[in-house]
Amino acid sequence: YKQLLMVGGIEKYFQIARCFRDENSRGDRQPEFTQLDIEMSFSSQEEILSLIEKLYIEMVKAIAPEKHIMQIPFPRLTYKEAMEKYNSDKPDLRKDKNDKNELAFAFVVDFPAFEWKETEKRWDAVHHPFTKIQNPDNLSDDEFIKKFKKDPDKFLAHQYDFVCNGFEIASGSIREHNPKILQSVFELMGNKTEDVLEKFGHILEAFKYGAPPHGGIAPGIDRFIMILANEPNIREVIAFPKAGDGRDFMMNAPSSIDKEQLKELG
Repeated sequence: YKQLLMVGGIEKYFQIARCFRDENSRGDRQPEFTQLDIEMSFSSQEEILSLIEKLYIEMVKAIAPEKHIMQIPFPRLTYKEAMEKYNSDKPDLRKDKNDKNELAFAFVVDFPAFEWKETEKRWDAVHHPFTKIQNPDNLSDDEFIKKFKKDPDKFLAHQYDFVCNGFEIASGSIREHNPKILQSVFELMGNKTEDVLEKFGHILEAFKYGAPPHGGIAPGIDRFIMILANEPNIREVIAFPKAGDGRDFMMNAPSSIDKEQLKELG
């Protein structure tokens, strides 16, 4: 939807969005959470990272003046550097891990574009299929598609993460707006052409009318509040949090559905 807004001429968008994500429970995750969702046309990775850096510097000053930001401008690490040096793509760069008022922000960039899923015997996008693949040699569309289909693991993505004190607090990417390349990515991942058109035909068609280059990022609000509050678990900063297995004890949900409800819902 937000990418279609870019196609439709709304150049800058933000929303504080309530999200639902089905993923394994951890101390810094909840099935329901809140994001500051940002998307911008004609934007570069540099512009988006600069915006986030300014936002968080000013936000910390305003709401947590007792906190000290360890380094400004925020350090930037490539994914390769982060893994080789810290064995993590969300490294904790604090000099003293026990200093509760220190915030060590950093950006991690240049993630791999694709990874091989051994159990499924197929290539998959590391971030998501709409992430723009880096094309440092400025190859034509046909040359580029041929090359990345031959060696997918050799390509990096215009993907970036924003980390603080060992937590990922935002993730984003520049989007692929070329429908020919986007369809090739879906095919590389093992999707049949007819399935791609059925599921994503609307955005492929929209891009054919001419889409501006665009990209975005989505910081997690609850997770950052958890860090500022020095809480070990995100549930401590969310009203009516779900249990570790996703249950809502107040509403007794999920609950069973009776036959009449199923009949009504078809």
